[in-house]
Amino acid sequence: MILFLSLDLSGQIDYKVKADFSYLNYIGRTIQIDPGPDWKGYYLNDGQHGKALSLVNGLQFNEFFFLGIGASYLDFQGTKGYGIFGEMEFSSEKTGIRPLFVVKGGYSHINNHYENGTSTGMIELSGGLSYSINQRFKIQLQTGIMFTQQVVFVPIRIGINFK
Repeated sequence: MILFLSLDLSGQIDYKVKADFSYLNYIGRTIQIDPGPDWKGYYLNDGQHGKALSLVNGLQFNEFFFLGIGASYLDFQGTKGYGIFGEMEFSSEKTGIRPLFVVKGGYSHINNHYENGTSTGMIELSGGLSYSINQRFKIQLQTGIMFTQQVVFVPIRIGINFK
């Protein structure tokens, strides 16, 4: 016997666009290297803070869960690059002020002093507050911890969401 299930997802899944600006506060290195004769230096200099401008497109699956794909323009005090990542967000879609939790994972590339630049993985865990003005527009403030380019950053982010 074959059982067929039909799910009516209309009205439960919404397309959402997020844009944000981040200040990336340099905290320290994730590795220490004993330099050899061909070593060209760390990927970023000590204290090299950054800025990021990001755009994320994705789906809001229910009141609490968003899944998206994003891209960022990165600028670490003149060392420019980009990031590509996936994002999961857990927050409420109700109006008012609500807590949120975000997990990002992906890849970053910067054009530094290495030939062709350097590419590394990127992971971020953050939390903050989301203020829903209405069911279509939201403002978010976040901070957390980010690992990329052999460095730990504390991102401070403000963003807007549209449905």
